[in-house]
Amino acid sequence: MSQDAKYNSHSKLNCVIRCFQAEQAGADEALMLDPHGFVNTTNACNFFIVRKGEVWTSTGDYCMNGVTRQKVTDICKANDIPVYEKNYSLYEAVSADEAFLTGTFGAQTPVAEIDGKPIGDKGAGPVTRRIRDLYKQLIAKTVK
Repeated sequence: MSQDAKYNSHSKLNCVIRCFQAEQAGADEALMLDPHGFVNTTNACNFFIVRKGEVWTSTGDYCMNGVTRQKVTDICKANDIPVYEKNYSLYEAVSADEAFLTGTFGAQTPVAEIDGKPIGDKGAGPVTRRIRDLYKQLIAKTVK
């Protein structure tokens, strides 16, 4: 059994436990899978991968659909960056060209490795950098 991540409850014990487990393994975040075994999110942020120029994120059925996650999806659609909300496997995540997290404070944070396997050049790849630049432009317009 798992807690429905769409509920923003005070009990996020499952995420806290995964955070401690990630830290013990030398990682900053833990990838969370949905009840069907597909990559869903991390213990604290939304998760995206880039494969062959396409941006993938989970269907959103089992995660908090954050504001930054939605803004990134909107930015991709508005700028002809192929973006898909879909089910994908851990294997597809580990073999991605790029990966990044989204969140209010981190905006788009590159993922360097998953389970010890380097992702891309272990930094922000070209698609992630483009999304980050477009996001900064959007925020700059909003703040003015």
